[in-house]
Amino acid sequence: MELIGQGMEGAVYDLGDGTVRKIWFDRRPEDVRPLQAFLDELPELPFRTPRIREVTAGEDGLAISVEDKLTGVPLHEAGLPEKVAVDAFVSVVEALGATTPGPAGTSLPVLNQPFWEGSWGESLAALVRRRADAAGVHLARDVPDFPDLLDKVLAELAELEGGLSVVHGDICPPNVLMDGAQVAAVLDWGFLSTAGDNTFEASLAAGFFDMYSSEARRLDDLLTNRFAELGHDRHRMRVYRKAYAIITATIYDENAADGHYTWCVSQLTR
Repeated sequence: MELIGQGMEGAVYDLGDGTVRKIWFDRRPEDVRPLQAFLDELPELPFRTPRIREVTAGEDGLAISVEDKLTGVPLHEAGLPEKVAVDAFVSVVEALGATTPGPAGTSLPVLNQPFWEGSWGESLAALVRRRADAAGVHLARDVPDFPDLLDKVLAELAELEGGLSVVHGDICPPNVLMDGAQVAAVLDWGFLSTAGDNTFEASLAAGFFDMYSSEARRLDDLLTNRFAELGHDRHRMRVYRKAYAIITATIYDENAADGHYTWCVSQLTR
C-alpha cells in the first residue's frame, strides 16, 4: 500500500487494484456518508469524479473509505501552454454549470456543519457570518472598515436569486487531472461542495488558477474576463470572492499567520 497523497482531511494510499484507501484525520463514517451520497448523485460529466465504494471505521473510530483511483497529471504539472491550460480550466467550470443538483446537494454539510438555511444566498450569508465571528478580530485589524464591508457582503448575498448547479468549491490546478490536453478527472470534493450558483464556482476558480506567483493578478484578471464573456456577472463574482475570503481567512490557521490569510486580506482590500 503506497502513500500517494495527503491533504487537510486525510491520507490516500494506492491499493494497486484500481482503488485507493483514504484514512480520514477527523471524520467518522457518519460524516463521510453524506459526501458518498453527493458523489453518487453527480450527473455524467466530461471527466471522471470520485466514487466512494465503501466506508468503514478504523480502530480509533475515524473513517476509512475505499474509492476509485483517478489517474492523470495535475494541471499545474502538465506543462501545457497557458492558453491550453486556461481553456481546460474554464471547461471544468462550464461543465459543472450545466448540471442540475439532486437532493444530496442541499443536504451535504459545508465545512462540517449544516449549510442550507433558506435560499442559496441566505445560506451562504449565514456561513459568512459564522466564519466572520471566527476570523473577525484579525480581519478588523487588517481590512479597513471591515464591519461595513461585512454588512454589505451579507446584504448582497441574502438578496441573490438564480438557478442552482453542482458546485465543487475548490477548482484549482492540483485538483484537475489532465490526460494530454484533455481534462481526465476532478478530485477533492467536499470542502465547499454543495448545490449553488455556478458564478460562485467561476469567481473562486479565477482566483485559484494562480494564487501566489508574480503572474497571479494577470491570470486572475484573464480568467475573470473569460467568465464574464461567458455570461457571469462581474459584480456578483466580486461579492462571491469577498465572501470566500471571509469564510476561509483563518480556515487553515486560526492565528492568521499563513499565506492563505494574506491572500484573503488581499481579496478584501484590492
